[in-house]
Amino acid sequence: MTPTENLQHWINNAATSTQDRTGKIYNPATGEVARTVQLASKATTELAISAAAAAFPKWRDTSLARRTAIMFNFRQLLTERKGELAAIITAEHGKVLDDALGEVARGLEVVELCCNAPYLLKGEYSQNASTGVDVHSLRQPVGVAAIISPFNFPAMVPLWFFPVAIAAGNTVVLKPSEKDPSAAIWLAQLFAEAGGPEGVFNVVHGDKESVDTLLTDPRVSSVSFVGSTPIAQYVYATGTAHNKRVQAFGGAKNHMLVLPDADLDLAADMAVNAGFGAAGERCMAISVVVAIDSIADELVAKIAERAKTLRVGDGTRGCDMGPLITGEHKAKVAGYIDAGIEAGADLVVDGRTGTVDAEGEGFFLHPTLFDKVGTNMSIYTDEIFGPVLSVVRVQSFNEGIELINASPYGNGTAIFTNDGGAARRFEDEIQVGMVGVNVPIPVPVGYHSFGGWKASLFGDQHAYGPEGFKFFTRNKVVTKRWLDPSHGGINLGFPQND
Repeated sequence: MTPTENLQHWINNAATSTQDRTGKIYNPATGEVARTVQLASKATTELAISAAAAAFPKWRDTSLARRTAIMFNFRQLLTERKGELAAIITAEHGKVLDDALGEVARGLEVVELCCNAPYLLKGEYSQNASTGVDVHSLRQPVGVAAIISPFNFPAMVPLWFFPVAIAAGNTVVLKPSEKDPSAAIWLAQLFAEAGGPEGVFNVVHGDKESVDTLLTDPRVSSVSFVGSTPIAQYVYATGTAHNKRVQAFGGAKNHMLVLPDADLDLAADMAVNAGFGAAGERCMAISVVVAIDSIADELVAKIAERAKTLRVGDGTRGCDMGPLITGEHKAKVAGYIDAGIEAGADLVVDGRTGTVDAEGEGFFLHPTLFDKVGTNMSIYTDEIFGPVLSVVRVQSFNEGIELINASPYGNGTAIFTNDGGAARRFEDEIQVGMVGVNVPIPVPVGYHSFGGWKASLFGDQHAYGPEGFKFFTRNKVVTKRWLDPSHGGINLGFPQND
């Protein structure tokens, strides 16, 4: 990458340059501008929509065998070249290389699921529902799918959606985050190399202007969004008002309840992993540890001991934790640390200073740990999206459940315990969409579905898995009667899929 390079859009399987506005893409580890990116105007976004709309009829009628063959090719290429993609993620997002490789691996799970699309798209059949009458159902694609993805997972989140949409027979316009958009272009180029036809997978870079165009253009049939809750609310309201099918995944404040019988060393390890991985820029990060008071002092000491050992720096240098995405975001997170101190929480580990292994300034904060956090403090109520972990103390298991259920968010949660009865009750009573038992980041595997409850999701269908295929298709039921048999002639050849 060079500072003079300008990242273009990808429309009809070709890099497309326009006279649009441009934005800056930083290397978060150095703080320097790595390249620029074109920010799509309404006209440019409409050009991508036109390409997807024109490609849809032919792609919709392309056989499942052909669609699946392309998906197998894509999976093979992505497996062989995942290191390239991970390096792009590290360069533009800042997460350490191992974490970037993990992101690609989790996205690959969904691609592998889509290689089995024919099974997931099967309908149902009832013979002789009435005398001489048969009934069957089929799932058909909805049309042009718009995908608006966030900066924190520049490869994995797009991979949650576009392979499912395309395998189901839709065409796609992806609008990645303008902060780290190169991974999306790399994926689109790889899909074309795998045999993806022109117009099936398009990428436009941009900001609110391109987003609003995708939300209001009548040729767009569905919208998938991942981001903060206020923007998710806006996307859902605007998209549905324009007759679109919308799934908008919002913010989170994920709690980890630790009971007295838990393995505290394991719990401390997992709290550090889930709280500070990717510098806390995960919608499934653990940002609140809910500790029963009798073990809170010991648990806090163990977490602090581990947090202080983390090596912070450039993600290419084997560090434990990389930088935040931008200087503005670093300042915002640091402001929350100041607010926590002012509100009276105990600052156990201060992440505002420390040694960094990187060239240049970079957008670094170290792990920060607060204890005795009150539920009225902004460090508890707000989604910080940074390496700030809060410990809230409760007196009992029941109080812990009540605390978590009172949160307006319901994305992910976890319990650490060796008591099977407590874990079972937690699974049943907790009002959260994804639950971990001794697992701190319970992101479902590709053949289940991802999604939260309450203010963490607007819409009915979750991402990928069976629900993802339902979102990108519409069910049709056919009732039929044949009065006379027909004859297809003689052909002794073995039937083949094509």
